[in-house]
Parts: sequence; structure tokens; C-alpha cells
Amino acid sequence: MMNEYLTAAFWQGAETHVARAPGEVDDGLSAWMDHTHGRQGWCLFQTSGTEGRRKWVALTKAALQASACAVNAHFAVTRADRWLLALPSWHVGGFGILARAFAAGVPVDAVSGKWDARLFAAKVAETGATLTSLVPTQVFDLVAAGLAAPKSLRVVLVGGGALSDEIRQAALDLGWPVRTTYGMTETASQVASEPSEGGEMEVLPIWQPVTDAEGVLTIRGAALAKGYAIREGSGWHWEAIDPAKGLSTRDRVSLRREGGKCFLSFTGREAGIIKILGELVALGPVQSRLDALRLEMHLAEGDAVICDLPDERAGARLVLAVSGMPHEAADKLCEALNRDLRPFEQVRAVLSMSQIPRGDLGKVRQHELRRCLIEAGA
Repeated sequence: MMNEYLTAAFWQGAETHVARAPGEVDDGLSAWMDHTHGRQGWCLFQTSGTEGRRKWVALTKAALQASACAVNAHFAVTRADRWLLALPSWHVGGFGILARAFAAGVPVDAVSGKWDARLFAAKVAETGATLTSLVPTQVFDLVAAGLAAPKSLRVVLVGGGALSDEIRQAALDLGWPVRTTYGMTETASQVASEPSEGGEMEVLPIWQPVTDAEGVLTIRGAALAKGYAIREGSGWHWEAIDPAKGLSTRDRVSLRREGGKCFLSFTGREAGIIKILGELVALGPVQSRLDALRLEMHLAEGDAVICDLPDERAGARLVLAVSGMPHEAADKLCEALNRDLRPFEQVRAVLSMSQIPRGDLGKVRQHELRRCLIEAGA
């Protein structure tokens, strides 16, 4: 199936493509889009569902190609390059690689089967891949396994979540040329990325970003989605994105402009900030510290996630949810983390689960995790 996305017939065609995981059935979305909005070469991607209701993001093939060309230019992709796909093609992060490969006229290989860090590294070496894209959990696995990067790689794009400074540096020390990126499904993947190791994330020239008084980002540009198709009972509902107003994100960033370029620093996500005893607590930095401690303490086995739960007195409390990790190790991890946290941030309990609910790209489904913990009496 991958080869069909590498042809001009696909990218120039007006047919609608609904990105679905293998085995998922057609529920009439493509027919509904064509009937209500005309045949415009739609590509639809379901949001990860980490927060709120599920919906499909409606991009056009032209938008995906605009993004692909901008990313290729940003990283000076030439005919000498070769992409390796290690993300699902039914997510925009994986599909974007196919768009970039077509736009640049370069080959792309794919890693098949369940993610395995050692098999991935071997595939890079086997194919001579120069470019790939990963999510933070995959980078963590490479570092935890102590795997050195094959010499052919020149760029590893990392998006889909926050990569802690400690894990990033550990990956660089092993030779993985990681480049932090920022983007979302609605922007056909990237808005900004590091052009070189250790540099600031530079906004791609196809985007016009602005922030409000609180630093919340609004984005406009050529690769922006047209809107959302939302399932309502047995039918569909359309929610448009006004291209003139742009997309108001839930992300807080700082923007710096210099020499005709715009640089972006991600500072937090509104949904990742809670109040404990009246104090603001950002969950992202706590999770990043937890991930770094797992490497330092050689506790890469299993899974560990910080979650906030409601608390009548404090408003909220933090707990450590673990899966596949021995109790003694989890307790030591919690103790080490608490030594780095302020008093009101302290993790109040370690809770074991059979599995931490994550999406296909490794993102934690926080709503589902919170619900499971509350139902278990946490």
C-alpha cells in the first residue's frame, strides 16, 4: 500500500483518502466529505484522542505537499537522501514522511511489525537511511538500550511530545542526530524545528505565528487544515477552521524574530497545567524529570507516567502510575522524584496497572488513565 502514496497519480488526484489503521472499516466519511465539500483531494486523520472527543482533521493533499516541501527545504533534502518510516502511515507524522519522499523524489523504506529499538537501528544500518522521524518514547527506548546510531543518519526528527533535555543529550551522545520539532495534525506535521543540533526551533516560512498576552499560539499558513469532521450518532458534523483567523492552539510558546526568521520555544500546554493548593504545576517538566531518573537509575523496564487526580482538599494531587515495573523499583523511583519536587508537587502514591493506556504513537491517553485510576479506587 505504501507505494501508492509515492505516485503523482495519488497526490494530483481528487479522491479522498481517509487514513485508517489496518482492519478499520469505512464508515462513510469519505463519501460524506465528497458529497458535502466536493472532491478536493482530502486527506483525513483521526486525532490521537488524548483529550476530549475524537474527530478527523481534514487536510488537502496540497496542504500536505506544502508542508513536505517546506520540511525538505529546511533540512536540505536532496536525491542522495533516503527516508525510513518508523511511524504509522495512518498518523500525519508517518504520512508526512511519504509526502516528503514524493516531493523530493527520494526512496523511503519502512520498519514493519511492532516497534523494537534494536530492529529499528538494524534497519537504519541495512537501508542506509539518512532521515527518519520518531516520537520521544522511541528515542527513550534507543537510549535505554544503549544503541549507537548508524553512521548514515544525518537527521532524526522528534515530535509528538516533549523530549526531556537529559534524554535528548543521551541520544546525541550515542550519535543519534535528534532535532526537536513542534507541530500538530492540523498543521500537516511541522510548524517549527531545529535546523541544527542545539539550535532554537525555527518556524518554517509557510507559517505566520502570533501569540496572545498569555503566550497562547495562533497559527495561519498554507498547510493548515480546513476543518474537522466529527462523528455525531450515525452522521457527521463539520467544524471549519477560518483561514483568516487561523487555528488557536492550546499551546503556550514564546516567539523571537531576528534577521527575517522567527524562532519558537515551547513553554507549556494549557491542558498540562493544574493547580495544587493554589499553586500552578506543569505536568510536562515533572514527567521529563521522571523519564530522566529512569535512565539514571537503570529502570527502563516497564512504563511510568505522572497523572493528576482530583483532591477535595488540595484541588488535585499527583500519583505515579506504573506498569511492568517491580514494586520496590517503583517506590525508589518515586522517592528520587520527590526529592526534586517542591512540597506541593510531591507524588502522593504509586499505583500499579496492567498497562498504561497509550495511543499508536505512544502518547498517554490521560483521560483514560485518569478514569481507570479513579475506577480502581485511587
